Amino acid sequence: MIEQDTIKLLRECDSGVHMGVSSIRDVLDNVRNSALHKLLSDSLDDHETLGRQIEKLLHDYDDEGKTPPAIVKGMSWIKTNVKLALGEEDKTVADLMTDGCDMGVKSLSRYLNQYAAADEQTKNIAKELIRIESRLAADLRDYL
Repeated sequence: MIEQDTIKLLRECDSGVHMGVSSIRDVLDNVRNSALHKLLSDSLDDHETLGRQIEKLLHDYDDEGKTPPAIVKGMSWIKTNVKLALGEEDKTVADLMTDGCDMGVKSLSRYLNQYAAADEQTKNIAKELIRIESRLAADLRDYL
């Protein structure tokens, strides 16, 4: 059970990291404020670093991980681009990213509870991703 829960939790973390990286990359070119751009770039680096750790662990378990479903990524892209077309890029980016972070924290917290038998290293990775997302959401409040 420990190994199954570990792999399942790693897959969800992998999916969350992919979604975070994709979302940040989708909006980064629209950011005008240099401090907001740096905040998002730093968070992108944090996501990518954690993503590499997750990929290594998944590889150790001979698992390919989990990318977000195409429909989820597509809907996110559409929502982002429609809202950005309406103007006020920085405020819109902050709003969209805050919503994404909140959804990520909620989902990851649920999976952390659901896969309680996962090993401690994997739980710590999930907690780190929750921390990264929570911190980003809090930091983005200054730009709403």
